[in-house]
Amino acid sequence: MLSVSLTTLSGLLFAAYFLAAYMRSQRSPLNRVPTIGPSGFITSYYGFVKSLFYSGEMLKEGYDKYYGGSFKIAMPTHWMVIVTGPKLSDELRRAPEDHLSSVDAIGEGIQVDYTFGKEFRENHYHVSSIRTMTRHLAAIFPDMQDEVAATFSELVPAKEYEWLSVPAYKTMAQVICRANNRVFVGLPFCRDPEYLDLNINYTMTAVKAGNVLAHIPVFLRPFVSKIMSSAESSKQLSMRLLGPMIQERLEKFESYGNIHYPDRPNDLVTFLLEHSEPRHRTVRDVATRILIINFVAIHTTVMAMTHILFDLASRPEYAEPMRQEIISIVQAEGWNKSSISKMHKVDSFVRESQRLVGPNMIAVIRRAVKDYTFSDGTIIPAGQYVGLPAQVIHADRNNYPNPEKFEGFRFADLRDSDSESLKHQAVSSGLDHITFGGGHHTCPGRFFAVTLMKTVLCHILLNYDVKLVEGSPPTTWSLGVLVMPDLKAHVLFRRRVAAIS
Repeated sequence: MLSVSLTTLSGLLFAAYFLAAYMRSQRSPLNRVPTIGPSGFITSYYGFVKSLFYSGEMLKEGYDKYYGGSFKIAMPTHWMVIVTGPKLSDELRRAPEDHLSSVDAIGEGIQVDYTFGKEFRENHYHVSSIRTMTRHLAAIFPDMQDEVAATFSELVPAKEYEWLSVPAYKTMAQVICRANNRVFVGLPFCRDPEYLDLNINYTMTAVKAGNVLAHIPVFLRPFVSKIMSSAESSKQLSMRLLGPMIQERLEKFESYGNIHYPDRPNDLVTFLLEHSEPRHRTVRDVATRILIINFVAIHTTVMAMTHILFDLASRPEYAEPMRQEIISIVQAEGWNKSSISKMHKVDSFVRESQRLVGPNMIAVIRRAVKDYTFSDGTIIPAGQYVGLPAQVIHADRNNYPNPEKFEGFRFADLRDSDSESLKHQAVSSGLDHITFGGGHHTCPGRFFAVTLMKTVLCHILLNYDVKLVEGSPPTTWSLGVLVMPDLKAHVLFRRRVAAIS
């Protein structure tokens, strides 16, 4: 009898929940927003399943049909409203955080409470630390460049006249992780295999867990997260590896404060201590922040760098012009942050690669904190999401001639002919290029990430010839709106005699 009663009660509760959700859906202002795919309370779930495999086509269909307005596609737990055209796109970018929240949207997308922990969501002092690190790019550039060279010498020991097959994604993950951590925590940690494995594996685990958790019902997330998330064990390992160094820094900070004491490193640990409140100056908090910042810095940068490597290997005609640009600038000015910034062809190649294949089909995603109304009358109810169709915008003929074609020096040519040349840099964000987001929350780490990617590209160009493995062209795959490079593809490297060092 008891089991029957519990079953009946569970059924009644589910029916009540279902009915309440149905009633809310019937009153929602989103009913007035056109839908790509089924829009019914039940049939919309088929639309979500369809979007897992055909998001690109669905976004393109909505963009073409409703340009200048809005449409929506189904997500597992909510609708995603897509606004189009310059006017609505600019309104979205400029909307205040207390109306349309970037922080809330990111938290939902990666399921931050389960993959990182609530401390990341509740306090964001690490963002100020990243901005400070960016202001010190010129000072930390030599260490970054040195680590890139050291990593390649170990992982890509190619010889002249002999091609070496190299796993592209795995190698770029090591290069990016080591270079990042050379300026995050310094030597010897940036070369410690256990520390590197921690950050690379945590990044992959968090991406997978966040993506799965975001696509299942809310009530199941606490249970599934216990199986998928490695957040706590990763934090404990980070504390074990970095703890003694962080403790020493905490003691010096206690003694000196923000005074530039002798041999004070210009690294992320220093900047985190500078921007944190006293309650956050603990080994656990700092070790956790470094782990989380590694996730942010590694995930999208490694994907982007892997695509750049594929583009270079498949388009050898671009190698020599970039190589000559690098040689001429470095011979005149040496290796430094300033000389890297003057390499317009290299910068353009990076930006064009990102234009064609970004990490996500939707960018500038916001969650409505309260009901928000766009100028065309589109209402985003509190708790719902809105964004821009990045991949479609980057392929719009109104934004780019021959948008389907890879033109590596597209933006270098624009910089030469446009009086507003800075807007065509790889770090720049605008209505026609939103890889790094837009508005108040344009990625604060983009200057660091782009400088690192250009440094890696320069090192490859000067020291190697690269080509694709014959008969095995790399592919790009997607799940929902997430876009990933071929994780198993190899690229062939052959050593060059470097013209400069």
